[in-house]
Amino acid sequence: MKRLVILGGGESGVGTAILGKQKGYDVFISDKAGISKKYKEVLINNDIDFEENQHTESKILNADVVMKSPGIPDKVELVKKLKEKSISVISEIEFAAQFTNAKIIGITGSNGKTTTTLLVYHILKKAGLNIGVAGNIGDSFAQQVAENQHENYVLELSSFQLDGIENFNSHIAILTNITPDHLDRYEYDFNKYIASKFRITKNQTASDYLIYDADDEAIHNWLEVNKIRAKLVPFSLEKELEYGAYIKDNNIIINITKDKINMPISTLSIKGKHNTKNAMAATMAAQLLKVRKQTIMESLEDFEGAEHRLEYVAKIRDVEYINDSKATNVNATFYALECMDKPTVWIVGGVDKGNDYNDLLALVREKVKAIVCLGLDNEKIKNTFGNVVDIIVETAGAEEAVKVSRKLSERGDVVLLSPACASFDLFDNYEDRGLQFKEAVRSL
Repeated sequence: MKRLVILGGGESGVGTAILGKQKGYDVFISDKAGISKKYKEVLINNDIDFEENQHTESKILNADVVMKSPGIPDKVELVKKLKEKSISVISEIEFAAQFTNAKIIGITGSNGKTTTTLLVYHILKKAGLNIGVAGNIGDSFAQQVAENQHENYVLELSSFQLDGIENFNSHIAILTNITPDHLDRYEYDFNKYIASKFRITKNQTASDYLIYDADDEAIHNWLEVNKIRAKLVPFSLEKELEYGAYIKDNNIIINITKDKINMPISTLSIKGKHNTKNAMAATMAAQLLKVRKQTIMESLEDFEGAEHRLEYVAKIRDVEYINDSKATNVNATFYALECMDKPTVWIVGGVDKGNDYNDLLALVREKVKAIVCLGLDNEKIKNTFGNVVDIIVETAGAEEAVKVSRKLSERGDVVLLSPACASFDLFDNYEDRGLQFKEAVRSL
């Protein structure tokens, strides 16, 4: 009996444990922190051995294969010891993929992953395909493989998940964009992060597809130097393409099958240039899976978007409140500010992953009337924007940030939570931050 050791007792860990047990592995979960009550109950009900608040090396280093949670960096001592012993250390995605023959649509990129994943899922579900959605979203991929037998999966994949693949492959891979993010995990080397994202195409063959942003400099430069086997399917807002998706006269033109699509950008339910790109990518994935044009166009018109991503919360005293808590890097916040068409009170801050805020200066000068800092260390924000914005206030939590924003805003303004930072100085995660923000807005 092969021994499967799982590092991390969260969603991906517990899902992998369920699948591993079903497939006849001797399964053990080890979490350096505590395991939540919800997951503990699942482990106990499934009779799966686990430990929490420690890593007992003798129970880990005897593994045949180790699945580590995407949150654990490779440079951790325990992971190094496993690799020295030539024990395979993989991600949940790699482990689960070997047990399904489903078609996989894998989606990665620095921004737009969640929206594009949910949009592809929405179109394919509407088209009647038997489909699951997983990865960074919803129930774990491994658990769905154990319990559901979907014929198709759309997976949102982070660079950390892709770092842990060996044989995993997406029939259709989507690369939304690449901008500097998580550089603390890649030795502050942007090229290592780019290479990590391109692992999504590592096992693709000539019968697979890579849908990508042809306007993205990092993607373009990598493809110039590296040959891939998959068929390239580009989208662009800047140039007309003979094959792919592009814009002409405010219409989206998609020209990859005999069934050419031509639809006005104005009919999309999600707004902003970045969402036009997300819609192009999702549409091409659906067309490659033979979904009818009519179904695709209807889906683009009634899609509701992702929670915590430019999510409208409320209008109070003629001031709009928007929750973009999922903007955990500068590029995501760039998109959010670009979409603002009213004077903006901007709530920003948290754990900085090596951010360069200079990219935002022009937008902030044009659109932002006041900055409300939401983090423990706001020096960099104050130093960057001190000369551009007259009012910068520091707050210590969502409730205070919302109250201060209310005082600083007047009729016709918008209050935007778009932190450009990770959340774990004051919150559990970006969802918790977004929910606390929404709660505070509704209590005004």
